[in-house]
Amino acid sequence: MQRFAGKAVLVTGAASGIGLATTKRLAGEGARVLACDANADLLRKEAQALAGQGLEVVPRVFDVRDSAACGEAVAEVVARFGKLDVLCNIAGVLMFKHFTELTDEEWTKVFAINVNGVFAMCRAAIPHLLETRGNIVNIASVAGMVGVPYNAPYSASKGAVLMLSKALAVEYASRGVRVNAVCPGSVLTPMTSGVTPPAHAELPLFARLSPLIDHAQPEEIAGAVAYLASDEARFVTGSGLVIDGGQTAI
Repeated sequence: MQRFAGKAVLVTGAASGIGLATTKRLAGEGARVLACDANADLLRKEAQALAGQGLEVVPRVFDVRDSAACGEAVAEVVARFGKLDVLCNIAGVLMFKHFTELTDEEWTKVFAINVNGVFAMCRAAIPHLLETRGNIVNIASVAGMVGVPYNAPYSASKGAVLMLSKALAVEYASRGVRVNAVCPGSVLTPMTSGVTPPAHAELPLFARLSPLIDHAQPEEIAGAVAYLASDEARFVTGSGLVIDGGQTAI
């Protein structure tokens, strides 16, 4: 499929996990992608590998906590490719910790990346998306729909991403810009592989959050992002697409 032939796309969190899988998927379907991440070495390595496969992927290193840098990244897409058709906000951070042991800095960091970064990217992108009747796909989480123990900052931040997506979808529907969110459950990514419950955690609390089938792979989430970002999803906006192996069905 070449659903994104001629399309200009910006992906954050593009150096690994769902962001990298999405970059590969959209570029493989013909998109010209500005791949963005704060991990300079890994991003450049992956972008070079994709370019070696004949895919049009250009790396840009910046931190989504820097709102000015978010605006500059959007400006680069437009300067380099002449427009912006799709924004994929995938950069995120996760931590497990007892709530009363969280520091102000930890809470602020999670919201700065997971929420403020999405806000800044959307604010910068929407004027250009109005010109192309483009769309936004944000990565939220089932953690923003149901309570996840020892994960309050992440749950609260992803709930904010989900509702931000819905609010923007309503505000811009009549002007031709679609906004959707993907709500993954358990996905095997570098971000999740190194995370463990805190000491003395009540492990039975996690049992109800286990998927009914195997954990998802990043490529499966990328497939959903590609659908929502494509013209096939013309009638889909304001959606929080759940991909969780039945995790929230119980």
